[in-house]
Amino acid sequence: MKASLPPSDAAGGAYSLVAWPPEALDTWLRRIQERLAVRGFGVPHLNIRTPFHTDIPRAELIDRFRDVLAGATSFEVEIAGWKRYPNVIFLECRPSARLLYLHLMALGIGPSTRSRFDGESFTPHLTLALGVLPWAEDALWQEVVDLQPPLQRFTVSALSLTAEQHGEVQELHTYPLQPLSLPGLAEGERPS
Repeated sequence: MKASLPPSDAAGGAYSLVAWPPEALDTWLRRIQERLAVRGFGVPHLNIRTPFHTDIPRAELIDRFRDVLAGATSFEVEIAGWKRYPNVIFLECRPSARLLYLHLMALGIGPSTRSRFDGESFTPHLTLALGVLPWAEDALWQEVVDLQPPLQRFTVSALSLTAEQHGEVQELHTYPLQPLSLPGLAEGERPS
């Protein structure tokens, strides 16, 4: 009999499928957070699937994501710029076809809960500040609106299944993606 780990609900946490930003962007976001005394949920990350709960045992969930992501290729993420919603300020990322496809594939794993930000409402982003009080929103927005990230695009070559534990995002498993190759390009060459 195969032993399984308890589902995330047993600890009150939620799972996510995320991409980590490159070091330069991660460091830049963390320094801004420190300077402005704000935080997102855990370290900077790009949700491919927003936090969800499921009764699927962890080991099986890891396997299901492995099956769904088999053959998936690396993809580019383009930063669109700063955006804000009530209580949140973030760097919006353009929803490429490949990113949206991976989001929809990840939604197929269940049974599981869905966020109101899944599906058509999915907005890829890197959160700078979460839980911003209404009286501080305008001042905080003025601090960041003209800041330019150190890069405007990056390649995602792996995704990670994470679980919320004690208010932090903990990585459970990493899924390497296949290198992006286009006809007529040498290995590692980027399209112009």
